[in-house]
Amino acid sequence: MALKGISAYKKGNLKQDIANADPHKLTLMLFQGALDRIAYAKGAMARKEYAQKSEHISRASSILIHLRDTLDLDVGGELSENLFSLYNYMIERLTDAHTQNDQMQLDEVSSLLGPIRDAWLEIPAEAKEEAYRLQNDKKQAL
Repeated sequence: MALKGISAYKKGNLKQDIANADPHKLTLMLFQGALDRIAYAKGAMARKEYAQKSEHISRASSILIHLRDTLDLDVGGELSENLFSLYNYMIERLTDAHTQNDQMQLDEVSSLLGPIRDAWLEIPAEAKEEAYRLQNDKKQAL
């Protein structure tokens, strides 16, 4: 009974965090969410809890698909194209990990995604502000 209350409290906090987050923070939350789901899937796989494993891998894949599909390939150039390919690769590895019950492939995806999340954390505030300004200018021009 107490766990339901804690779960509801966490969901409420998450909704509030999302509502108050800027695009940089939202992207960071997505990275962390994918890494968390991969870790949960790995634990479920080890415990042979295949329904939970499947759900966690599916959620991690959905996050990576979202990250991939929101890349602006026209603006981002080669970097965006490389990230697009890397996200595709990670999605494929998650699918393989699911079908083959292979924890090493989950570890591989985590090892690829972790440095991207870490680099995202290191973006200077000035660069974030400039990106938001450019994005707003682009929206206003349309």
